[in-house]
Amino acid sequence: MIGVTGSTGQLGSRIVAQLTSVPLRLIVRDPARAPSVPGASVAQAAYGEHAALLSALDGVDVLMLLSATESADRVALHKATVDAAVAAGVQRIVYTSFVGAAPGATFTFARDHWHTEEHIRSTGVDFTFLRDNMYLDFVPGFVGSDDVIRGPAGDGRVAAVARDDVAAVAARVLTGSGHNGATYDLTGPSAFTLAEAAAVLTAAWGRKVRYEAETLDEAYRSRESYGAAPWEVAGWVTSYAAIASGEMGNVSTAVADITGREPIGLEEYVGRG
Repeated sequence: MIGVTGSTGQLGSRIVAQLTSVPLRLIVRDPARAPSVPGASVAQAAYGEHAALLSALDGVDVLMLLSATESADRVALHKATVDAAVAAGVQRIVYTSFVGAAPGATFTFARDHWHTEEHIRSTGVDFTFLRDNMYLDFVPGFVGSDDVIRGPAGDGRVAAVARDDVAAVAARVLTGSGHNGATYDLTGPSAFTLAEAAAVLTAAWGRKVRYEAETLDEAYRSRESYGAAPWEVAGWVTSYAAIASGEMGNVSTAVADITGREPIGLEEYVGRG
């Protein structure tokens, strides 16, 4: 039995769509929004809800733990969910982490992922970590209403990955063998600068898109105007800063190695839109 958290989301729904031939438990906050999968059972529980998770995870052997939505207490929610899974008898956890996860990562949210990874390790349960790069669909969203991408990414490169490719890897890892204890960096086929991304979008959209580098101070000031919490603003800004530092630029062959096909690149992704 495979349990999947976050199965109503963009990535979770893609993973579930590839797991139609195995026993599934969809763990969701709102059962009315759960994907319709023949034979799958649905259980209601949110991250961190110990009692509800114990019930939802009863009989689950492998848990696909998709990271919770960014929040100030996300690590605590992850830890509580992992603890409930272990208490419920889950034997293996597959967790969606982030490339470069480390206690001192430039990207602040990557630090959250490292702390979650370490907690999973500490439980003694079998695990596989899928360290996703930035998602390809974020890249067009960087473009402002004036057709300018602004951020403190400098000339750094990002090996962004398509959610479809992450889902394909997850499905193979969840149902296959030989992945226990493994950590996979999941990337696209190449790494590009945001100036190069702007050129790809220009060609695809038929209008001029350009990249304008910001300093860190400029980035913080511009994003603070949205009124978001400081931790959220820091996450936005440091995602660009991690590109500048090179922490998102390494290209991995893991998608092809595990799925048997090459990952989707930015040109192909944009061309589909």
